[in-house]
Amino acid sequence: MKTGKDTPAANDRGALPGNGRCTLVGAGPGDPELLTLKAVKAIQAATVLFVDDLVSAEVVAFAAPGARIVQVGKRGGCKSTPQAFIDKLMVMAVREGENVVRLKGGDPFIFGRGGEEVEHLRGAGIEVEVVNGITSGLAAVTALGVPLTHREHAHGVVFVTGHPHAGSVGADWRALAAAARDAKLTLVIYMGVGGAARIQRELLTALPASTPVAIVQGASLPSQRQAVTTLGELETTIASEHLGSPSIIVVGDVIRGVQAASSAPARFRVG
Repeated sequence: MKTGKDTPAANDRGALPGNGRCTLVGAGPGDPELLTLKAVKAIQAATVLFVDDLVSAEVVAFAAPGARIVQVGKRGGCKSTPQAFIDKLMVMAVREGENVVRLKGGDPFIFGRGGEEVEHLRGAGIEVEVVNGITSGLAAVTALGVPLTHREHAHGVVFVTGHPHAGSVGADWRALAAAARDAKLTLVIYMGVGGAARIQRELLTALPASTPVAIVQGASLPSQRQAVTTLGELETTIASEHLGSPSIIVVGDVIRGVQAASSAPARFRVG
């Protein structure tokens, strides 16, 4: 993969032939102000960026003017770049001396295939640095003005995907429901809108229909939309409010505090 940037400026950023490097950077939920300082520095230093579909344009704008931006989107229900091809591109770029940043929405190690990519790169003899980002599950509840944990209402939190790997049965929702009930846990469900009917049905085996639920689409972005409902009305609410991906579903008593968040900014209020 030739980039045509054999200039002193590019070399100053670390793109020396045979001396490339790779950093997995968490872009956070979308709001560029939620990036860490370390993430911004890594993005600015990159000569090549492989960018996920959910990374906002405002975040990509931190890249240097001469950097090459390669879109490698991966979204359920849409045409996606094969993971094996992304892995191959990253290895090629590093071996050509590029300073590679793999820019991923949220946090690379929370449902972002970051672990798989690190294993592949290390298997190719490439050391990788990982820069954490704010995961959308945290940003979603913060946008509503409530916490993930609470001394009275939630003694822990479980991050779980609602989109199982091909050939996998996915999460045991009945077991998770029982654990959430018995241990007072908040369930934060990523990629769960498409499977909401099954998730609702299975969770209702151990949790009451009155259990508070929030669905937050596009957390932290100006286009953010959300609804607060109950577990018994989860599927109906998603349909009636026309909520889609990317959305986070939060299940648990911490959501009862949303009504107390009336001092939140207008776009973070539940309408």
